[in-house]
Amino acid sequence: MAEFSDYSRITPELEALAAVCLSNNQINKEDYVRYNVKRGLRDLDGTGVLAGLTEISEIISSKVVDGKKVPCEGELYYRGYPVEKLTGGFIHDKRFGFEETAYLLMFGQLPTAEQLKAFNEQLAFYRSLPTNFVRDVILKAPSSDMMNTLARCVLTMASYDDKPDDISLPNVVRQCIDLIAIFPLISVYAYQAYNHYKNGNSLYIHTPRPDLSTAENILTLLRPDGQYTPLEAHILDLCLVLHAEHGGGNNSTFTTHVVTSSGTDTYSCMAAALASLKGPRHGGANIKVVQMFEDLKASVKDWTDEDEIRAYLTGCLEGQRFDKSGLIYGMGHAVYSISDPRANLLRGFVEQLSEEKHMHEEYALYSAVERLAPQIISEKRKIYKGVSANVDFYSGFVYRMLGLPTELFTPIFAIARVAGWSAHRMEELINMGKIIRPAYMAVQPHREYVPMAQRG
Repeated sequence: MAEFSDYSRITPELEALAAVCLSNNQINKEDYVRYNVKRGLRDLDGTGVLAGLTEISEIISSKVVDGKKVPCEGELYYRGYPVEKLTGGFIHDKRFGFEETAYLLMFGQLPTAEQLKAFNEQLAFYRSLPTNFVRDVILKAPSSDMMNTLARCVLTMASYDDKPDDISLPNVVRQCIDLIAIFPLISVYAYQAYNHYKNGNSLYIHTPRPDLSTAENILTLLRPDGQYTPLEAHILDLCLVLHAEHGGGNNSTFTTHVVTSSGTDTYSCMAAALASLKGPRHGGANIKVVQMFEDLKASVKDWTDEDEIRAYLTGCLEGQRFDKSGLIYGMGHAVYSISDPRANLLRGFVEQLSEEKHMHEEYALYSAVERLAPQIISEKRKIYKGVSANVDFYSGFVYRMLGLPTELFTPIFAIARVAGWSAHRMEELINMGKIIRPAYMAVQPHREYVPMAQRG
């Protein structure tokens, strides 16, 4: 029998087939303009093509002044509440906010103290995996790709559900609460398995605690001693809140609507959303920011020398530094222009954490890049809207300071966003009319069939 690695080898035959595929799938880019096709469902100015309605969240990046649309400071609303007010409420009370946010997104109203207590009890009840699931599903097939493991485990969970295909609202609510509760367990256990079997480190499988928040449990499950500081837990909680939802038009949430509209089950829907989020254009952006900064720190001798930093960033933009992509990662957003409200909220807490972790010099470097990068981009590129730091600019730095491994950066995003996906799935089920099926225009000319003997 062939070695498993043989199946991963790219043979000359596969290269040849890929070349045939490439030569026969070239669509003229001018046709997109000719037929007024919105590539990526986006207008030329970056505005998303209207594909649906939602009450779950709203993003504002521009306002109409004197009849003209002009960029404005970014605004984000969860169920009509400004995210600044929402986060300010639980930060002022020194509470954890992710669970409250998940309730708000899913059920459309802020919970009372009694409702939140009951919801937390529901999460605690479901915050466990089926008997032997860790041994039979996670430990037996460790992978360096936590997102693939997470998706595989979500699909496997359907086998342990007596009503996996029941899409009645009460059953979907149950399934969604269950997945919100177990995403942290699957993600961290998957990393622990990889870290043990692939890296040779000790294996830690801690039991979650019912009295702890989602953020606290993540840190408890991940760390060998299960210890954390209040600031660490609260800033991770804030990250979860800020990543929990971001409009119906982001790729993974739109995927949730599309797949839900087909009438499929919750597990398949969430696995599809995970597949979308895994893409580096969507959920992996903060990893690129961290990698870019590691390269910057190695390249720039004096972190306080703005000329050196400017030269490095210019090199990135010109495709000469880091990964030669021509991008400065963490800068700019598909929707926001002047500012990303999530980055604004995170910034102050990042400084506090950098002081606690004795990483103030690195924070100062991030601040310098945040200030200089928009200037350089505006000088070197023609841009139709402003450029500012996005949430990924600081979130990766936060995760590094918390000691989270890079392999868990995108799963942390998923742990948060499953709350938003759940809300959108339920909204689609409640309002579902037709299966979502956009049109594609065929541009292949019609041809005469050629019998086998006549093909050259």
